Amino acid sequence: MGVRFGYQGMIDDDFVEMHHHSVSNILQRGGTILKSARSKDFRTAEGRKKAVENLRKHNIDAVVAIGGDGTFRGATELYDEYQIPFVGVPGTIDNDLYGTDETIGYDTALNTAMEAIDKIRDTADAHDRMFLVEVMGREAGFIALETGIATGAELILLPEAVKKIEFIKDSLKEVFKVQRRSSLVVVAEGDQTGGALNLAEKLQDDFGKYEMRVSVLGHLQRGGSPTSHDRVLASRLGSAAVEALLNGHYNVMAGVINDKNALTPMHKTWSEKKSINFELLELAKVIR
Repeated sequence: MGVRFGYQGMIDDDFVEMHHHSVSNILQRGGTILKSARSKDFRTAEGRKKAVENLRKHNIDAVVAIGGDGTFRGATELYDEYQIPFVGVPGTIDNDLYGTDETIGYDTALNTAMEAIDKIRDTADAHDRMFLVEVMGREAGFIALETGIATGAELILLPEAVKKIEFIKDSLKEVFKVQRRSSLVVVAEGDQTGGALNLAEKLQDDFGKYEMRVSVLGHLQRGGSPTSHDRVLASRLGSAAVEALLNGHYNVMAGVINDKNALTPMHKTWSEKKSINFELLELAKVIR
C-alpha cells in the first residue's frame, strides 16, 4: 500500500493499492509519485490516533517512511505511542541526517547546483563580475562545500565554519590582488551571514567598484532526473528497509556507512550531529 501526501494522507485515509507495475518506469523521474505534504493535524494526538486507525483498517502492520528529520520524528511518535513498526529511508538533499554517509537526492542536488554555477561562472568571467551564489542545505553546509570545490569557488561560506565579515572581506581582497577580475563565492543558506543577499549588502562599501551579482539557486536544486548514484542508493536503501522490517528491526533508519548497509536508531538521526568533512574544507583553502 502507498500512502499519498505523507502523514496527512494517513489521517485523510488517502491510501492506494500498489503493484509491481505501479513503480515501473519511475527510476529516472524526479519528485515522488506518492506526493508529499506537511501536516499540522499530525502534530495533534487526535490526528495521530486517526492515522493509526486508518493504518489498522487497511491491515498495514509496518511502514517504510521516506524523508528527513521531520518524517522520522513523526514515525518515532507513532512507534512510541502505538508501537507501529517503522523503518526510515533518508530522502533529503541536505544530507544532514546522522547515520548515513549520503541521503537520497543529495548527489542529484550537487550536480544540479554545479551545472548552474558553471554557467554563472561563464557570465562572471565574461563581464568581470563578483557572483555570490546561495545554495540550499538548511543548517548544513554539505552542498555548499562540495559544489564550491567542484566549481572552483574563491570562497565557500558554511554554517559549520563561521567566518567574521572582516575575514570574508580580507579573503576577497587577496583574491583581487592576484589580478582576478571575477570571483565566485558559494554561500550555504544557513550560513551566519544571513544568506547571499545580506552578504552582498555587507560587502557593498568595500567592493562597490566591482559589479556584484547575487544568484539564489533555491528550489532548482530539488528537482530533475536523479543521477545514477542516487538511483542506485535509493534502490539499495529501499531494499535494506524491507529487510530490516522482515528481520524485526523497528524504529531505525536504513543508511550506508563506508559503503556498508547500516541501521541507526531513529532518534539518533536528528539528535546526533552529522559533521562535514573538514579535510575538504582545508582542501578548498589550498586550491583557492
